[in-house]
This record gives sequence, C-alpha cells and structure tokens, in this order.
Amino acid sequence: MTKPPIRFDPAVRTALDTGAPVVALESTIITHGMPWPDNLAMLERVETAVRDHGATPATIAVIDGTIRIGLSATDAETLAKASGTLKLSRADLAFACAEGLTGGTTVAATMMAAHGAGIAVFATGGIGGVHQGAETSFDISADLDELARTPVTVVSAGAKAILDIPKTLEALETRGVPVIAVGQDEMPAFWSRGSGLDAPLRLDDADAIARFVAMRTELADYRHGGILVANPVPADAEIPHAEMAVFIAQAQAEAAEQGISGKQVTPWLLARIVEITGGRSLLTNIALVESNARLGAEIAVALARR
Repeated sequence: MTKPPIRFDPAVRTALDTGAPVVALESTIITHGMPWPDNLAMLERVETAVRDHGATPATIAVIDGTIRIGLSATDAETLAKASGTLKLSRADLAFACAEGLTGGTTVAATMMAAHGAGIAVFATGGIGGVHQGAETSFDISADLDELARTPVTVVSAGAKAILDIPKTLEALETRGVPVIAVGQDEMPAFWSRGSGLDAPLRLDDADAIARFVAMRTELADYRHGGILVANPVPADAEIPHAEMAVFIAQAQAEAAEQGISGKQVTPWLLARIVEITGGRSLLTNIALVESNARLGAEIAVALARR
C-alpha cells in the first residue's frame, strides 16, 4: 500500500505529540477566496488569533502533491501568490497528491486531512451546502456528507449565505449532523447574525461545546460524524440579512446569465459580492473568520483539558 504524502509543520507535530490543542484551518480561502496580498494577511491574522487563544494553528493545503499539516511562512506566501491552483474536495484530494499538484483544501478535504492527522477542531468561514436551484442542478456540496462521516468539530459562521440555507439545514438533519448556534436561538447566515431560521441546537460557550463533543463521542463509541458549530459574526461587523439578500440576488442573477457553474460558482459569487458591496463583505468575511478561529481555539483548549 502507498502511504499518502503528508508533511507536518514542526510546531504542529510537537503540539499533537504532547496533547496540546491544535486548530485546523482550510486553504481555499487563500487560493480561491481572496486576492493577493489580502489572502496572506488574512491567514496571518487568523493564525495569530488561534495562537493568542492558546492553540496551535494548522493550515492545511496540498503543495506539489504533499498534504501539508501546517504551513511555513514561505509555503504560505507561495500558496497565496500562486495562480491556477486546484480547489480540492474529497473527490480530487488523492488525485492532486498522485499527480504532484498544488491546491487549496475545501471544508471536506480539510476535515479529511485534519482527522487523519489527529486534529479534532477545524475553524473556517462558512461551510458549503445545498445551492439555490439544487432541485434541478443537484448542486450540493460534499461538505455535508463529510460532516456526516468525519468526526471533526467544524466552527463556522453557518452555511454561506449564497446557499439555500433551509435546505442545507434539512440535509444536515437527515445526515444526523448536530448544528449548534452559539449564544443565540437563531441560525446565523455568514455575513449576517440572523437568517430568520431557528437554530437546531444552542450552546453559549466553548466549555459547553467541548462537553457536548466529549459526550457525543462517548455515546457514539467513536463511530460518528462531525459537529457544525454556527458562530454568529461579531455584531459590529455584520451586514444585516435583508440588506445582504439584495446583493446576493444580484450576484446570483449575473452568475446565471454568464453560465457560471460547478466549482466556480462559490468563488465567483463571493468575489462579485465583494465588488457589489464596495468591499464591505470582504471586511465582514475577515471578521467572521477571525472570530471563528478564536472560538475554535477556545474549544480545542477546553477539549485538551478533558
């Protein structure tokens, strides 16, 4: 059998070997979410937020066919400047490794790599889900099935608001994935603190979330999937749901007119919404990812204490 090519950053390896808290971070936000140099600055801020709250950041990516669990400063800059990188999910992670390619890992691929590396907590911006019009396009993110199968706690600001959030919640419920809103009864909607939808579950702090994660692990005897923690964007950074809906509708109409489809839909929409909002959505995106990184670190610390 061929072992997958994996390289650990020394700090991440040391933390894992000593049982110290580690938080996984995805890399499509670097390769497909923001332009240079905003993407590198974002990564540095998010990794700093994890460290400042007591955990070691492990940004996951594939570089020249090797899965990197934690990036050096040189690797991070190279990835941030690269063009034509792949957007890697479960279906093509092994392909990139076999062919010696470079790519950013989505939520699904990051969960796979994090679990394989022994990392239990992963902080991201927003998960993928059921796309608008999925009843005819069948466009549903692999993130949902990954949450159903891979035991990693994913801290996000909910599903990306460009998606069909009610259908995404239904799909998660069908797959047995717990969805926890933090500190409120309403499901957040990425750029907005509220979505108008009730959250399936509510917990108010990292200790309570860690207690739930530990109990679920015991009850499921380790044969369980992940947990989605929906952390509302900080109030001073949000764009209200009603206002955001107008921007999203405009971007989606333009995407349909231009025939944007498949893996290109999400990055195209996110980039177009940055343009439509005059950069406001980018600032909100940065704020929510930093907030999720802080909460992810707090959860990882609380789990390590257990």
